[in-house]
Amino acid sequence: AASAREAYELVAHLQPDVLLSDIAMPGEDGLSLIRRVRMLPFDLGGMVPAIALSAYAGAEDRRKALLAGFQRHIPKPVDPAHLLAAIASGLALDRHRPRPSQQAYTALQEVLLEHSSYLRVFGG
Repeated sequence: AASAREAYELVAHLQPDVLLSDIAMPGEDGLSLIRRVRMLPFDLGGMVPAIALSAYAGAEDRRKALLAGFQRHIPKPVDPAHLLAAIASGLALDRHRPRPSQQAYTALQEVLLEHSSYLRVFGG
């Protein structure tokens, strides 16, 4: 999604397995986004496992992200292996959804490894 507004609409429409969001975004930030998502009913994605990605890496930044409704806070630059582990952990926390197959984890791992240089270069 290109904005927090678009991400919110996608969560409500698609009910994704995991939400990854930057904290610093133009307009509405990631903290505001997750607060709005948490107000959605369960069946519209209100309890989607959520991971904050942020250049704001201090203890207070982490605390704010967790209090806002994220389950994880990952500082940038993002280590692809750490991100994969956080996504897998987030999926495991969501007991109301079927667990993804090993094939899905493997595919995600391949995508992250394929784009790991991109993530490091752009601080994603």
